[in-house]
Amino acid sequence: MSENEQPDAQEMLAIKSRFVRGRNLLYAKADFGQLFVDYYLHLKDNELELSSELDDRLKQGLALFSLHCISRPRNEILAWTINFQDPLVNVFLAGDTGTSDVVGRIYSEGVKEAEENAFYQDLVRRNREPHRSVVGFQGGGMIHAVEEYYKHSEQRPAKFFQLEPDVFAIVQAHPDYDENWFDSLTIDDVRTIEETEEVVDLETRFVRWHCGCNQQRILGALAAPFHNDPEGLFMGEELIEVNCPRCAGKHRISREMMEAYVASK
Repeated sequence: MSENEQPDAQEMLAIKSRFVRGRNLLYAKADFGQLFVDYYLHLKDNELELSSELDDRLKQGLALFSLHCISRPRNEILAWTINFQDPLVNVFLAGDTGTSDVVGRIYSEGVKEAEENAFYQDLVRRNREPHRSVVGFQGGGMIHAVEEYYKHSEQRPAKFFQLEPDVFAIVQAHPDYDENWFDSLTIDDVRTIEETEEVVDLETRFVRWHCGCNQQRILGALAAPFHNDPEGLFMGEELIEVNCPRCAGKHRISREMMEAYVASK
């Protein structure tokens, strides 16, 4: 998608943000089934397989990351890398709050061993320098990891809840929020929040599974290593398979294609 091209709202998942009056909290909930269908189609199209444990972890990550994105300004490009030591994997998530795109993958090879888990957020606001936040944490799954990040790195704490297999919610503090009520929130409280609290609509934002990787971008990424060491890149083969670093999508690149691309530049 080009920078000026706008996605079709009918292709995207709508997430409505609400404000909890008297508590000064943002609340948003969504059924991510539609997003997960697109994610599974991506796995099928690229012949990718994950264990059920890693599949659940990535789906949870996509939901939590999406809720994070819709609570952010509309001019940010974000990436999360969440390093777990057990199992030893990196969960990678990326998105653009301007285009509403989210994407992710699991890295299970070449992951660094460490004494604790780590959460990295890379943030780029247009026309500003990139910023990285790093938070270490012990144990737990995706929700624990994200809440630990919020606790130590974000200005406003937030809690995340998995209400049903595909339904997730965020409750995020705003200035002068009701700390006691927030701290004591349970999953049952969140399930009934629209009946027990005064909740008013704020805005509707959208997310969709979209990476934007294509053959031309992959060729561009490989141009420098091909120029420096073409034999090392192709290892005597005429065709190599490259996985997108953002979505793990498979791209098959031939030596002839690389030569033509480099010659055209």
